[in-house]
Amino acid sequence: MSPPPLSLLVVDDMQYSRTVLKNTLERIGYDDVRLAGSAAEALDALTQRRADVVIADWVMPEMNGLELSTAIRRQDEEAGRYTAIILFAPKEEDKAMTQALHEGADDFLTKPIQDVQLAARIYAAGRIAMLQNRLMETSAALETANRLLEHQSTTDLITGLANQRALNQRLEALVLETQARGGGFCLALVSLDQQDEAQVSPFEDLSSEVLLGFAKRLRLAVRPTDLVARIAEEEFALLMHVHSPQDFNRDLFKRVLTSITRDGIQTSEGAVPILVSIGAHFHQSDQPLMTIRELMKQTRSNLDQARGQSGTRVVVT
Repeated sequence: MSPPPLSLLVVDDMQYSRTVLKNTLERIGYDDVRLAGSAAEALDALTQRRADVVIADWVMPEMNGLELSTAIRRQDEEAGRYTAIILFAPKEEDKAMTQALHEGADDFLTKPIQDVQLAARIYAAGRIAMLQNRLMETSAALETANRLLEHQSTTDLITGLANQRALNQRLEALVLETQARGGGFCLALVSLDQQDEAQVSPFEDLSSEVLLGFAKRLRLAVRPTDLVARIAEEEFALLMHVHSPQDFNRDLFKRVLTSITRDGIQTSEGAVPILVSIGAHFHQSDQPLMTIRELMKQTRSNLDQARGQSGTRVVVT
């Protein structure tokens, strides 16, 4: 029966030993056998292409088999893979075997080597490597899937902005940071309101285009570090961290309003005029601690006041 397909790397500073071992492995049935004359050459070969099993001599100049095992384990950790290692030594000693396994080797053999014994050890080492790599690939896939699920759970699917959950997480962190380190933050609710009821709603057939265009414009109107979230059908939130409360300019929301409402939102049917209201609340560390519910309640109250105004529909407390 043919052995499983494995990539093997033989490392020995003696050319004769390398050649004999390669011929033996090919006779057993392995056809992917590479040779390296030193540990440094072996590490370079592994960088170019991974191997399932490395078969290395213990005694080599400059870097011996134990040191090579340690270096391979470092490479494996960085690359997210597992390479099985078999070390050859001139004699079998319990202390030497323990040291080899401690340094990262999977198996230990003494010379001269019998074909049957070598075949069995390589088969076992290859199986270990395949199982370990399969486990790491599965773990990596699960980690990627979990990251994707986490991203989806905190992202608005239409606009790609953060959602209510992401806003709550960031707001909770900012509340704690402000109380511990000082500074402040500002929470704003931005409402994309309906136009006059006598007019045809601009959102009837173009809602997705308007929402996307508005989300992009809102994102560009604030700093890259500010959180922009869509928390309801036509309601957005801004969360701004303020390092120096004395420098916070409450008029910035008037500039934001002007920026996001200028010339309407461009759609496939032309520019759609929009009506926007902004309610914001600024909180700093020397003020009484507020819960997220209280912060949202105060900010929404400001938004309701802004909706009832004519002209500049902005209320900041």
